[in-house]
Amino acid sequence: MARILTGIQSTGVPHLGNLLGAIIPAINLSKDSDNECLFFIADMHSFTTVRDPRVLKNNTYATAAAWLSFGFDTDRNIFYRQSDITEVCELAWYLNCFTPYPMLANSHSFKDKSDRLASVNAGLFTYPVLMAADILLYDAQIVPVGKDQSQHLEITRDLANAFNYIYKDTFTIPEIDLDKKSMIVTGTDGQKMSKSYNNDINIFLPEKLLKKQIMSIKTDSIPLSDSKNPETCNVFKIYKLIANENQLNQMKSNYINGNYGYGHAKNELLELILTKYKKQRVEFVRLMKNKNLIDEKLKLGSTKARSIAESVLQRVRSNIGY
Repeated sequence: MARILTGIQSTGVPHLGNLLGAIIPAINLSKDSDNECLFFIADMHSFTTVRDPRVLKNNTYATAAAWLSFGFDTDRNIFYRQSDITEVCELAWYLNCFTPYPMLANSHSFKDKSDRLASVNAGLFTYPVLMAADILLYDAQIVPVGKDQSQHLEITRDLANAFNYIYKDTFTIPEIDLDKKSMIVTGTDGQKMSKSYNNDINIFLPEKLLKKQIMSIKTDSIPLSDSKNPETCNVFKIYKLIANENQLNQMKSNYINGNYGYGHAKNELLELILTKYKKQRVEFVRLMKNKNLIDEKLKLGSTKARSIAESVLQRVRSNIGY
């Protein structure tokens, strides 16, 4: 059995890109009986930028509700809040003592902000070390990542190997499961969907607000009566990621045959989202109105996760002489 671990930052309600690119594939992975999956909400990482306690807490609930609404099985897997397992902070300190300054200075998470050093806190600088602790604390064997996170996994492996060189057999060296076909979901402006670009689609919004987001998708000015190329249209790029084959072929024909406007396409995209994710939308609202249900799931997962974390941390402490 393979132990698989992944985390997602609690930056608010996951958008359609998060769902299609990370959450749904991870949940599908967890359904394989040969896998033992640990999925966590990285709320401690979020604290590097989020200072409002209400926002931080609500972001965690919204992230958890999205995972749960899509059917993540918390009975056979482990789903927990990072901040509930404070052992990760102790391990991060030990790993910090093995981390060369140039390694962190060259990490993408720091270099992307190095032109604004006054706004870079130590938490941002040592982000890869806490991430390494997140992984090594649970003897994770496989960590699925996108290309943008592969460097941090290499740092994790380097730190684990350096530690093991002195303190034999302390850490399991995780394998990187790099998704070379990771899904790029187009945002409403044609760029990659991201909250930071303000171009995301939140499928859990009330219908009127969701429609407003979808109607804001940028399109060209080809007249309604003319034939259109679906592959160059931002509406179609999103639609084809969630439609079935028949729906896809029908929309392609509509574009090519003409007398079909972008307003029609946007309305079809809206209806598809409302229909395809009806159950998840209802469940998300139910959970956000009953946050105690989310707390129960996370508490259950934290209990399971802590039993692993305590065992690994005890091994680390014993090996280094504490």
